[in-house]
Amino acid sequence: METALSGTVSQPAAGVTPRLAVSHVSYNYGAVPAVQDFSLVLAAGEFVCLLGPSGCGKSTALRLIAGLELPAHGQIFINGVEVAGPGVFVPPEHRNVGLMFQDFALFPHLTVLQNVTFGLTHLPKAVRAEVAIAALESVGMARSAPLYPHTLSGGEQQRVALARALAPRPSIMLLDEPFSGLDRHMREEVREHTVAALASSGAAVLIVTHDPEEAMLLGNRIAMMRAGRLVQIGPPEQLYFHPADAEVAEFFSNINRFHGIVKAGCVETPFGKITAPGVGDGAGAEIFVRPEQLQLCPSSSANSAMARVVRSIPLGPDRILELDLEEGNVRLRARVPLHAAPALGTATGVRIDPAAALVFPCRCGNEGKAASHA
Repeated sequence: METALSGTVSQPAAGVTPRLAVSHVSYNYGAVPAVQDFSLVLAAGEFVCLLGPSGCGKSTALRLIAGLELPAHGQIFINGVEVAGPGVFVPPEHRNVGLMFQDFALFPHLTVLQNVTFGLTHLPKAVRAEVAIAALESVGMARSAPLYPHTLSGGEQQRVALARALAPRPSIMLLDEPFSGLDRHMREEVREHTVAALASSGAAVLIVTHDPEEAMLLGNRIAMMRAGRLVQIGPPEQLYFHPADAEVAEFFSNINRFHGIVKAGCVETPFGKITAPGVGDGAGAEIFVRPEQLQLCPSSSANSAMARVVRSIPLGPDRILELDLEEGNVRLRARVPLHAAPALGTATGVRIDPAAALVFPCRCGNEGKAASHA
């Protein structure tokens, strides 16, 4: 299991210098801690999504890496060279880092081609246009080179901004909520172009997002932040199925939640006993079951209980069912295929796989058998 808590840096393969290494970096806005003991390593060609709720420090971490802010503590290395640390600060323009914000920040008085060539002053004038056109071709926007930004759609402007960031061939690309301003259809289309262009560039990519679905789609790894700290780093399936704590589990989806007291290593639920590793006898525990892990079944099945369908919500090929258990005044939420969804008011058996349940120490005083869905 590849879980790394705050202050832990995963190591690249032996003999390979990481594109980015952030070590124990902290930063405050006045007296308010924004990033605390933040450590992260990215390899060439790797996509890492920095995920967390608004205000958790994601964008600040990106700004520290880009050189737009100076860390109070810690060090940042790019391609093995220290760019921030005690007595060391390399300005943004000398870090070989591409930075893309959600507002695109294109110059309205410059053409698309002029926007992309703007950051290529380090190249001979004769080759700037050639490099810029190649960058535009990589995102499918070469034909728009003579146009002005206001004539383009939001998605097209996004792709031009990406071309401008890629044109200097940065070793690291930093993207801050790059798709949040686009509608769903355009977001999916632009995301595909962006991922393809970034993958072909070979850059290490760090993407800030607050959308767990987007993070699971894009990231080789997800780095989960909360209150300025990294709380878990690993592949998407690890954070979803083996979250480090209850808050990480809740961030990824709605949750059916049970509370109980641990007795002989187990918690009693409407579906029978669930083992509670790591929670001592007599202590309260929370048991989480995701909606897709609830299964409809005959009432005679093991680990099952009887329930009635009180609400049925269409969701594409699936339905979200709200179910009232017949015992215990408990409401649950299940996600089932459309063809398997029973009619409103139907009584049905519901079961869980005890091995799929997530168990954490109780965070609240409510330690009875109540259940809820978040």
